Amino acid sequence: MFDQDRVEVRFGLEAVRRAVELARRVQDEMVGTALAKSDKSPVTVADFAVQALVGGLLAEAFPGDLLVAEEASGTLQAPENADTLAQVTRFVRGLRPGVDAATVCRWIDRGADGDARRPPAAGRFWTLDPIDGTKGFLRGDQYAVALALLDQGEVQVGILGCPNLNADVQPDIAGAGCVVVAVRGQGTWIAPAVNARGYRRLHVSTRSQPHEARVLRSFEAAHTNTDELSNVVQALGVRAAPVLMDSQAKYAVLAAGHGDLLFRLLSAARPDYREQIWDQAAGSLVVQEAGGCITDLAGKALDFTTGRTLANNRGVLASNGKLHAAALAALKSPTADSP
Repeated sequence: MFDQDRVEVRFGLEAVRRAVELARRVQDEMVGTALAKSDKSPVTVADFAVQALVGGLLAEAFPGDLLVAEEASGTLQAPENADTLAQVTRFVRGLRPGVDAATVCRWIDRGADGDARRPPAAGRFWTLDPIDGTKGFLRGDQYAVALALLDQGEVQVGILGCPNLNADVQPDIAGAGCVVVAVRGQGTWIAPAVNARGYRRLHVSTRSQPHEARVLRSFEAAHTNTDELSNVVQALGVRAAPVLMDSQAKYAVLAAGHGDLLFRLLSAARPDYREQIWDQAAGSLVVQEAGGCITDLAGKALDFTTGRTLANNRGVLASNGKLHAAALAALKSPTADSP
């Protein structure tokens, strides 16, 4: 069993459970008015509200710890977005009575201030994706709250709150949701999101034949290179169609043995893209501690020491371990490179 009494683990689990509760409140009311980031990806009220909630909890529990996260309050504070800020504040106030808009913005910006933009390679910090899979959230499908603790460039604790997966790691849109926690050296575990007890250990699959592999990929075609993925699947001889799913919920599915390979290929429209650390930190440890393997597309370990992005890595390959070498070989094959 993992150490449930470790203060960082207790904090992370409580923060993610409360964040899931908050995200569900927002989704239930369908307050999905999206703003626009510089990269044009959607940002919802839930993104800001969850980041504010976790930022505030972290400030109280570990005031010296940095938070590296996705959102900043500048857009919210623009006059034309006053209604959105009011909505965010109202939802946060539902779990933190008495909080005002200025405090909400301050908590959000714990994840966006200058010091946190380049987290120390030799230090300790947390990273958060408040709503990973925003489009899944807006569709009422899969999304996750992803929180991780890093120290000395290594993920020490990774927690995924998956509101639309059940404790058997199966889609369950109307269910209780689940929380998946990985602690370095102590395995990957799952329990219902609303229950602090009854953890069950997760293990990756034992499949070793590439043609039997079940491939997980992003629901959104823009998040990968679908042509290249088709060629890789062909090179592996995979028979089953890819499983489409938003967010780091895919890592929970892989850790539970319900999938075997996960590719984050570079979109042809964004060949220079580098992964954000909050998109990979929690999920990477969830896979590793369940017995799997995660690298970039060249087989290099993910490097969390370069700031807010995985600047030294290109794409991501996660597997059950037994299929990793075959997947790397398929990525390098002439078939995979063909147009």
